[in-house]
Amino acid sequence: MKGLTRLIISNHRLKLSKSNFLELTKNESHYLYKVMRTPFNKEIFITDGQGSLWKAKTVKENFIEIISFNKPFSTQKPKPLLLGLATSIPKNGFEDILKMSTEIGIDIIQPLITERQIKKLKNLAAKEIRWEILINESVEQCERLWKPKILKCVNIHNWIPTVVEKDFISISATRIADCKNLKNWLREIEINPNSKGRILWNVIGPEGGWSSNELSSFLKYKIQMVKLSDTILRTSTAAITASYILNEWRNEKVKFTEF
Repeated sequence: MKGLTRLIISNHRLKLSKSNFLELTKNESHYLYKVMRTPFNKEIFITDGQGSLWKAKTVKENFIEIISFNKPFSTQKPKPLLLGLATSIPKNGFEDILKMSTEIGIDIIQPLITERQIKKLKNLAAKEIRWEILINESVEQCERLWKPKILKCVNIHNWIPTVVEKDFISISATRIADCKNLKNWLREIEINPNSKGRILWNVIGPEGGWSSNELSSFLKYKIQMVKLSDTILRTSTAAITASYILNEWRNEKVKFTEF
Protein backbone atom coordinates (compact mmCIF):
# COMPACT_ATOMS: atom_id res chain seq x y z
CA MET A 1 0.00 0.00 0.00
CA LYS A 2 2.98 2.28 0.55
CA GLY A 3 4.30 4.39 -2.25
CA LEU A 4 1.09 4.78 -4.24
CA THR A 5 -0.29 8.27 -4.78
CA ARG A 6 -3.68 8.82 -3.15
CA LEU A 7 -6.56 10.88 -4.46
CA ILE A 8 -9.78 11.63 -2.56
CA ILE A 9 -12.94 11.69 -4.68
CA SER A 10 -16.41 12.13 -3.23
CA ASN A 11 -18.60 9.05 -2.91
CA HIS A 12 -21.30 10.93 -4.83
CA ARG A 13 -19.04 11.37 -7.87
CA LEU A 14 -17.90 7.76 -7.73
CA LYS A 15 -21.48 6.48 -7.69
CA LEU A 16 -22.45 8.71 -10.62
CA SER A 17 -19.73 7.20 -12.78
CA LYS A 18 -21.37 4.94 -15.37
CA SER A 19 -18.24 2.89 -15.89
CA ASN A 20 -14.89 2.20 -14.27
CA PHE A 21 -13.51 5.19 -16.14
CA LEU A 22 -13.70 8.40 -14.14
CA GLU A 23 -13.09 11.88 -15.52
CA LEU A 24 -10.87 14.01 -13.31
CA THR A 25 -11.41 17.64 -12.45
CA LYS A 26 -8.84 20.16 -13.62
CA ASN A 27 -7.32 20.34 -10.12
CA GLU A 28 -7.18 16.54 -9.76
CA SER A 29 -5.53 16.16 -13.15
CA HIS A 30 -3.01 18.88 -12.29
CA TYR A 31 -2.22 17.19 -8.96
CA LEU A 32 -1.66 13.75 -10.50
CA TYR A 33 0.24 14.69 -13.62
CA LYS A 34 1.92 18.01 -12.84
CA VAL A 35 2.50 17.93 -9.08
CA MET A 36 3.02 14.19 -8.50
CA ARG A 37 4.29 13.59 -12.06
CA THR A 38 2.35 10.34 -12.26
CA PRO A 39 2.94 8.54 -15.59
CA PHE A 40 0.14 6.93 -17.59
CA ASN A 41 -0.67 3.29 -16.80
CA LYS A 42 0.45 3.81 -13.20
CA GLU A 43 -1.47 2.39 -10.22
CA ILE A 44 -2.80 4.85 -7.64
CA PHE A 45 -5.24 4.71 -4.74
CA ILE A 46 -8.67 6.34 -4.68
CA THR A 47 -10.56 6.97 -1.42
CA ASP A 48 -14.05 8.36 -0.94
CA GLY A 49 -13.28 9.67 2.55
CA GLN A 50 -16.01 7.38 3.89
CA GLY A 51 -13.98 4.31 4.71
CA SER A 52 -13.33 2.75 1.29
CA LEU A 53 -10.14 2.52 -0.75
CA TRP A 54 -9.80 1.41 -4.38
CA LYS A 55 -6.91 0.78 -6.67
CA ALA A 56 -7.04 2.73 -9.91
CA LYS A 57 -4.86 3.25 -12.96
CA THR A 58 -4.02 6.41 -14.85
CA VAL A 59 -5.06 5.98 -18.47
CA LYS A 60 -4.86 9.43 -20.05
CA GLU A 61 -4.59 13.06 -19.05
CA ASN A 62 -8.09 13.59 -17.68
CA PHE A 63 -9.16 10.04 -16.84
CA ILE A 64 -8.40 7.19 -14.48
CA GLU A 65 -9.68 3.62 -14.51
CA ILE A 66 -10.99 2.29 -11.17
CA ILE A 67 -10.11 -1.35 -10.68
CA SER A 68 -13.07 -3.39 -9.41
CA PHE A 69 -15.30 -0.58 -8.14
CA ASN A 70 -17.79 -3.05 -6.62
CA LYS A 71 -15.05 -4.64 -4.53
CA PRO A 72 -12.87 -2.03 -2.76
CA PHE A 73 -9.25 -2.86 -2.10
CA SER A 74 -9.79 -1.98 1.58
CA THR A 75 -12.61 -0.78 3.84
CA GLN A 76 -12.68 0.52 7.38
CA LYS A 77 -15.57 0.81 9.81
CA PRO A 78 -16.28 4.27 11.27
CA LYS A 79 -15.18 4.79 14.84
CA PRO A 80 -18.25 4.80 17.09
CA LEU A 81 -17.23 7.67 19.39
CA LEU A 82 -16.23 10.65 17.27
CA LEU A 83 -13.67 13.26 18.28
CA GLY A 84 -14.62 16.90 17.83
CA LEU A 85 -12.46 20.01 17.89
CA ALA A 86 -14.35 23.29 18.27
CA THR A 87 -12.09 26.31 18.00
CA SER A 88 -12.16 30.05 17.78
CA ILE A 89 -10.55 31.11 14.51
CA PRO A 90 -7.18 32.71 15.32
CA LYS A 91 -5.61 35.59 13.42
CA ASN A 92 -2.95 33.21 12.13
CA GLY A 93 -2.65 29.44 12.06
CA PHE A 94 -6.17 28.19 11.39
CA GLU A 95 -5.13 26.38 8.23
CA ASP A 96 -2.42 24.61 10.22
CA ILE A 97 -5.07 23.56 12.74
CA LEU A 98 -7.13 22.01 9.94
CA LYS A 99 -4.20 20.12 8.45
CA MET A 100 -2.67 18.85 11.67
CA SER A 101 -5.92 17.90 13.42
CA THR A 102 -6.83 15.90 10.30
CA GLU A 103 -3.50 14.09 10.42
CA ILE A 104 -3.87 13.38 14.15
CA GLY A 105 -7.35 11.87 13.86
CA ILE A 106 -10.05 14.46 14.66
CA ASP A 107 -13.39 13.56 13.06
CA ILE A 108 -15.35 16.83 13.24
CA ILE A 109 -14.07 20.41 13.20
CA GLN A 110 -16.30 23.27 14.33
CA PRO A 111 -15.02 26.81 13.60
CA LEU A 112 -16.37 29.24 16.22
CA ILE A 113 -16.96 32.96 16.49
CA THR A 114 -16.07 34.15 19.98
CA GLU A 115 -16.31 37.53 21.70
CA ARG A 116 -12.58 38.26 21.95
CA GLN A 117 -11.74 36.91 18.54
CA ILE A 118 -9.25 39.06 16.64
CA LYS A 119 -9.80 37.54 13.19
CA LYS A 120 -12.43 39.37 11.15
CA LEU A 121 -14.15 36.84 8.94
CA LYS A 122 -14.53 38.20 5.43
CA ASN A 123 -15.39 36.19 2.30
CA LEU A 124 -16.41 33.25 4.48
CA ALA A 125 -17.82 31.24 1.56
CA ALA A 126 -14.46 31.36 -0.23
CA LYS A 127 -12.66 30.43 2.97
CA GLU A 128 -14.91 27.39 3.47
CA ILE A 129 -14.03 26.14 -0.02
CA ARG A 130 -10.35 26.63 0.78
CA TRP A 131 -10.75 24.75 4.09
CA GLU A 132 -12.32 21.75 2.32
CA ILE A 133 -9.42 21.63 -0.14
CA LEU A 134 -6.88 21.69 2.69
CA ILE A 135 -8.64 18.86 4.50
CA ASN A 136 -8.74 16.80 1.30
CA GLU A 137 -5.01 17.31 0.81
CA SER A 138 -4.33 16.28 4.39
CA VAL A 139 -6.46 13.13 4.04
CA GLU A 140 -4.45 12.17 0.94
CA GLN A 141 -1.15 12.91 2.66
CA CYS A 142 -1.81 11.06 5.93
CA GLU A 143 -3.65 8.13 4.25
CA ARG A 144 -6.84 8.34 6.31
CA LEU A 145 -9.88 6.52 4.95
CA TRP A 146 -12.37 8.72 6.81
CA LYS A 147 -12.38 12.40 5.97
CA PRO A 148 -13.05 14.81 8.84
CA LYS A 149 -16.19 16.91 8.52
CA ILE A 150 -15.82 20.67 8.88
CA LEU A 151 -19.02 22.38 9.98
CA LYS A 152 -20.29 25.86 9.18
CA CYS A 153 -18.80 28.61 11.28
CA VAL A 154 -21.16 29.65 14.12
CA ASN A 155 -21.21 31.86 17.19
CA ILE A 156 -20.29 29.90 20.32
CA HIS A 157 -23.42 31.13 22.14
CA ASN A 158 -25.57 29.56 19.42
CA TRP A 159 -23.51 26.38 19.21
CA ILE A 160 -23.31 25.32 22.87
CA PRO A 161 -27.07 24.63 23.32
CA THR A 162 -27.10 22.39 20.23
CA VAL A 163 -24.51 19.96 21.59
CA VAL A 164 -24.56 20.15 25.38
CA GLU A 165 -27.38 17.64 25.88
CA LYS A 166 -26.19 14.94 23.50
CA ASP A 167 -22.37 15.09 23.44
CA PHE A 168 -19.42 15.13 25.85
CA ILE A 169 -17.81 18.58 26.11
CA SER A 170 -14.83 20.14 27.82
CA ILE A 171 -13.69 23.75 27.54
CA SER A 172 -9.99 24.59 27.53
CA ALA A 173 -9.48 27.47 29.97
CA THR A 174 -5.97 27.50 31.43
CA ARG A 175 -6.40 30.87 33.14
CA ILE A 176 -9.23 29.55 35.33
CA ALA A 177 -8.06 28.40 38.75
CA ASP A 178 -8.44 24.74 39.77
CA CYS A 179 -9.10 23.47 36.24
CA LYS A 180 -8.56 19.75 35.83
CA ASN A 181 -5.98 18.62 33.34
CA LEU A 182 -7.73 17.29 30.22
CA LYS A 183 -5.93 13.96 30.49
CA ASN A 184 -7.03 13.54 34.10
CA TRP A 185 -10.61 14.51 33.32
CA LEU A 186 -10.77 11.93 30.54
CA ARG A 187 -9.56 9.26 32.95
CA GLU A 188 -12.20 10.19 35.52
CA ILE A 189 -15.35 10.57 33.47
CA GLU A 190 -17.54 7.70 32.40
CA ILE A 191 -17.58 7.74 28.61
CA ASN A 192 -18.36 4.58 26.74
CA PRO A 193 -15.92 4.58 23.81
CA ASN A 194 -18.53 2.60 21.88
CA SER A 195 -21.10 5.40 22.18
CA LYS A 196 -22.16 5.32 18.55
CA GLY A 197 -22.92 8.68 17.01
CA ARG A 198 -21.82 10.72 20.04
CA ILE A 199 -19.01 13.25 19.94
CA LEU A 200 -16.27 13.98 22.48
CA TRP A 201 -15.52 17.70 22.08
CA ASN A 202 -12.77 19.95 23.33
CA VAL A 203 -13.38 23.66 22.81
CA ILE A 204 -10.50 26.07 22.23
CA GLY A 205 -10.90 29.79 22.84
CA PRO A 206 -9.29 32.92 21.37
CA GLU A 207 -5.84 34.06 22.39
CA GLY A 208 -7.44 36.89 24.34
CA GLY A 209 -9.19 34.36 26.54
CA TRP A 210 -12.87 33.72 27.22
CA SER A 211 -15.13 36.68 28.00
CA SER A 212 -17.14 36.89 31.24
CA ASN A 213 -20.32 36.24 29.22
CA GLU A 214 -18.85 33.08 27.73
CA LEU A 215 -17.61 31.83 31.10
CA SER A 216 -21.06 32.45 32.60
CA SER A 217 -22.59 30.43 29.77
CA PHE A 218 -20.22 27.50 30.41
CA LEU A 219 -21.15 27.54 34.11
CA LYS A 220 -24.84 27.73 33.27
CA TYR A 221 -24.60 24.58 31.17
CA LYS A 222 -22.28 22.90 33.72
CA ILE A 223 -19.56 22.28 31.15
CA GLN A 224 -16.25 21.04 32.53
CA MET A 225 -13.37 23.48 32.10
CA VAL A 226 -9.94 21.90 31.67
CA LYS A 227 -6.35 22.88 31.04
CA LEU A 228 -4.02 21.49 28.42
CA SER A 229 -0.74 22.77 29.84
CA ASP A 230 0.72 24.69 32.77
CA THR A 231 1.65 27.43 30.29
CA ILE A 232 -0.58 29.69 28.20
CA LEU A 233 -0.83 28.28 24.68
CA ARG A 234 -1.65 30.03 21.44
CA THR A 235 -4.96 28.95 19.92
CA SER A 236 -3.26 26.90 17.20
CA THR A 237 -0.94 25.18 19.70
CA ALA A 238 -3.83 24.47 22.06
CA ALA A 239 -5.93 23.00 19.25
CA ILE A 240 -3.21 20.57 18.21
CA THR A 241 -2.44 19.63 21.83
CA ALA A 242 -6.11 18.90 22.50
CA SER A 243 -6.40 16.89 19.29
CA TYR A 244 -3.49 14.70 20.30
CA ILE A 245 -4.80 14.14 23.84
CA LEU A 246 -8.29 13.19 22.62
CA ASN A 247 -6.97 10.79 19.99
CA GLU A 248 -4.51 9.22 22.40
CA TRP A 249 -7.32 8.63 24.91
CA ARG A 250 -9.54 7.00 22.28
CA ASN A 251 -6.75 4.80 20.97
CA GLU A 252 -6.15 3.52 24.49
CA LYS A 253 -9.83 2.76 25.01
CA VAL A 254 -10.83 1.17 21.75
CA LYS A 255 -9.23 -1.11 19.22
CA PHE A 256 -10.66 -0.85 15.72
CA THR A 257 -10.40 -3.50 13.05
CA GLU A 258 -9.59 -2.59 9.45
CA PHE A 259 -11.03 -5.03 6.95
